[in-house]
Amino acid sequence: MMRRPALKTLSLIASALFLLTACTPAAPDDGSKTLKVVYQKTDSFTALETMFQAAKKEFEAANQGVTVELQPIQGNDDDYGTKLALALRSPSTAPDVFYEDTFKVRSDVDAGYLLKLDSHLDGWADWEKFDDGAKAAGRADDGGTYAVPLGTDTRAIWYNKKVFEAAGISLPWQPRNWQDILDTARKIKADDPSVVPFNMYAGKGSGEGTVMQGFYELLYGTGSTLYDEESKKWVVGSAGFKDSLGFLKTLYDEGLAVTPAEALDANIWKKVFGEWFPDGKLGATVEGSYAPSFWQDGGSYEWPGYAQDMAVAPFPTQDGGEPGAVSMSGGWTLAIGAGTKEPDLAFKFLSTALNRDNSLKFTLDSSQIAVRSDVAEDSGYQGANPFVKDVSGLVSVTRYRPATSDYPRISAAVQEATEGVITGAKSPDQAAADYDAAVADIVGGDKTVRK
Repeated sequence: MMRRPALKTLSLIASALFLLTACTPAAPDDGSKTLKVVYQKTDSFTALETMFQAAKKEFEAANQGVTVELQPIQGNDDDYGTKLALALRSPSTAPDVFYEDTFKVRSDVDAGYLLKLDSHLDGWADWEKFDDGAKAAGRADDGGTYAVPLGTDTRAIWYNKKVFEAAGISLPWQPRNWQDILDTARKIKADDPSVVPFNMYAGKGSGEGTVMQGFYELLYGTGSTLYDEESKKWVVGSAGFKDSLGFLKTLYDEGLAVTPAEALDANIWKKVFGEWFPDGKLGATVEGSYAPSFWQDGGSYEWPGYAQDMAVAPFPTQDGGEPGAVSMSGGWTLAIGAGTKEPDLAFKFLSTALNRDNSLKFTLDSSQIAVRSDVAEDSGYQGANPFVKDVSGLVSVTRYRPATSDYPRISAAVQEATEGVITGAKSPDQAAADYDAAVADIVGGDKTVRK
């Protein structure tokens, strides 16, 4: 769900290695076998824990003598990624099955951490039920599949209808371009200065959330791109990049967003979901299709009135041109460690975890967009919350991050550019120029193209 504060210190990393090593059992001498399963768990994200507990019970009942050892890593996305990467480096701590972000697949394949799954998938009848686009998320440069998708998501503008009505804004609201967003935010601020008109994540504190729930909607809405697929080069010197930073500057300079200090708080999303929206103190935010999972029964911030008070609108292109709206999609997968001693058992557990029943429950619990056709057709999924149809429809205009090994460092450079602008440390032109230089340094000048 892309909640990423800055990476922790080396002492935290060392502690993570110690903990992962400490929880690794000695090899049994009675012929029994153990599968280690590593995944993320937070106070607000327990759907995966629920799914794995169910899969563990089902799998162990069908495979006598095999124990599934669940090893949840407590932490947000960046913390999880750091600790998982550390575990993958050592055979003594590497898991058999693990939760893998789609944008890490290619880099982890290059590092030799993921098992190629093609031979296993060929014998799995359920694989035909997975969406072809979702399957691509687990595919590497060699054409092989190394991870199986859990679900996907889209991004849109979530807005509080009561706040909009109080400011005299007609509903349903659908901004046609960036100017409409600014005009609406100014009306909300004029009506009630205590309300945050339009939250858009920026800066390094929100990590990947900054780019997926904000900057990329802006950038791709200008007609520009981050990466040129045709030339296989990273785009620099982009007018759209500067325009996107300029929009953020206007939003923050005019006090239409949160304060820069709030934006740099890694936990700002907790206020968005847990306080500001339910209390009527936030007009709108750009967020993922999973937003209802926080407010539904059993969610971290239960809010019975969310279905009546909230609405969703596609994020518009800069000037309202085609395709008219922009979205971003990410998602997570399950992968198998390249060094597993039990590849067949590991895949058997993975396929158990992602069977129809477990996939359906996980998709509902986490407000994911289904990647299995039988889950998508289920009446429970279709009626899960009032916004399923709206957010699922954005798949037609969505974009995906370039899943290259260079991407994580490129993303960090984008986050730094946004932070420089919203804090006033840099102008959009300066921040864009520094970004261009950073990209050239990361990938080499010969792997950039000016567009």
